[in-house]
Amino acid sequence: MCNMLQSDDGSNILAAAAQQATAQNAEKVSQPIDNVLTQADSINHAVRDSLSNISSFSDVKDIVTGQNPIIIDAISSLIELTLKFVPKLIGAILILWIGFKLIRVLKRSITKLLEKRGAEASLKGFLTSLVDVLMKVMLVIMAMDVIGIKATSFIAIIGAAGLAIGMALQGTLQNFASGVIILLLKPFRVGDYIESGQYKGYVKDIRIFNTIIRPFNGRIIIVPNSQLATSTIINHTDEPKIRLEVVASVAYGTDLTRAKEVLMNVIKADELILQDPAPSVCVSNLGDSSVDFSMWMWVTVEDYWTVWKRIRENIYNALYDADIEIPFPQVQVHGVNNAE
Repeated sequence: MCNMLQSDDGSNILAAAAQQATAQNAEKVSQPIDNVLTQADSINHAVRDSLSNISSFSDVKDIVTGQNPIIIDAISSLIELTLKFVPKLIGAILILWIGFKLIRVLKRSITKLLEKRGAEASLKGFLTSLVDVLMKVMLVIMAMDVIGIKATSFIAIIGAAGLAIGMALQGTLQNFASGVIILLLKPFRVGDYIESGQYKGYVKDIRIFNTIIRPFNGRIIIVPNSQLATSTIINHTDEPKIRLEVVASVAYGTDLTRAKEVLMNVIKADELILQDPAPSVCVSNLGDSSVDFSMWMWVTVEDYWTVWKRIRENIYNALYDADIEIPFPQVQVHGVNNAE
C-alpha cells in the first residue's frame, strides 16, 4: 500500500485535493471581507452625501438671520411699496374727511339760498338730497384716483356694467323719475294732506326715491314715488278753502222748517265757518227711522279740523235745547194672537 501512495498518479491526486481544499478555505475567508468592504463603501457614500448637503443648512441659517437674497429682495420690495402706497392712502382718507365736511357746508348753503329765493319745501328737500348724492360720488372717485385707481377705468367699468345695473336698479330709477315728475307737475307739496289708496296723512318730505307721509297717529309712512306718481291721489288741502259736510238726523213728525232753522243758526254761530261761499242746509235722505239733513259749510284749510271736531257737539246741543227729537234705530215687532 505504501508503494501505491508513492506512485506518480497518487501524488497528483493528493496535490489536486489539497489545492481544492485551499481554494474552498480561501473563498470562505474572502466572503466576510467582501461584505465588510461593501458596507464601508455604503457608509462612505452616505457621509459624502451628507457633507454635500451641509450647504442647505447654511441656507436655513441665512433665512433665519435674514441674509438670504430672496428675503432681502422681498423685504425691500415691501418697504418700497409701503413707502409709495401709505402716503396715497393717507391722502385719500384726508380727501374723504375734508370732502364730507365741505359737502355738509355746501348742503346748508344751498338750503339757505333756496329759502332766500322762496323755493318750495318739496323742491328744497329734493335738490339738497340730489346734490348730496352727486357730490359724494364725485368725492369717492377723487379718492380712488389718488390711490391709483384711474377714474377713466372706473367710469369704463360702470359703463360696461350699466345695463346690468340698470336692470338691477329698475325700481329705484323708476322712483327717481317719479320724484322728478312729482316736483314738475306738483300734484301735492310738503304740508298738504293727501290720500292715496290706504295711505293718508300730511306730506312731510319729498325725497329722491320716496315721499314721507305723517298721519294723525304720529307715525311715519314711507311711500315709493312711483306708487304716488301712478296712482290716484286725493289732495285735501290743495285749495285754500274746503267744504265740510255733516249729516244731522231728526225724527219723523218733526217740523222740518224749524229744524232747518236751528241747524242754520248753529252754522252762523261759528265764526270759523265762512259765509262766502254761503253755507246750506237741506233734506238729503228719508231713512228708515229718521229724516236726514245735509249741512254744507266752507272753511279754510287751517280751520278745517277745528270745525270738524266741534260742529257735531254744537248740533246736538242746539237740537236738545230746541226740544227736537234725535232718533235712534227702532224695530217694531207685531205679534199674532191665535185664539182658539
